[in-house]
Amino acid sequence: MRMWIGAAARLISRWMMAAGISLVAILTSVQAQTTPQATLEIKSLLDYVEHSECMFVRNGSEYPGPRARAHLEQKLNYLEGKNKVNSAEDFIDLAATRSSMSGRVYEVRCPEGVQPAGTWLKRELLRQRQLH
Repeated sequence: MRMWIGAAARLISRWMMAAGISLVAILTSVQAQTTPQATLEIKSLLDYVEHSECMFVRNGSEYPGPRARAHLEQKLNYLEGKNKVNSAEDFIDLAATRSSMSGRVYEVRCPEGVQPAGTWLKRELLRQRQLH
C-alpha cells in the first residue's frame, strides 16, 4: 500500500509540474495588445513631441521635434514587436524616459526650462485626457 501511495504521489507531482509549466507557457505567450485608446494617445504624444518648440535631449545631444519623434517611433516599434506596450504610460516609461543603451534620462529643453522627458510627456498625457 505504501508503495502504491508513493507512486501515486510521484504521478500527481509530475502532473502538477507539467500543468504548471503549461500554464506558464500559455501566460507568457499571451501578447500585450495596445488598445485603440492607447494607440490614439501614443500618436497624440508623438505629434506633441514633433510639433513642440522644445529640444529633446538624448545622451547629451539636442534633437528637434521631428527627429525626436522618429527616434521614439523606432523604439515604440521595437517594443511593440516584443509585445511590451499596451498603454500610453508603457510607451512613456519604456521608450521615452531614458536611453536603453546608456541608461541616461532623456530631457526636454523648453523656454520654461529643462525637465525629464518622462515627466513632460506624462503631464501632457494627463492634459489630453482631461480634454476628452
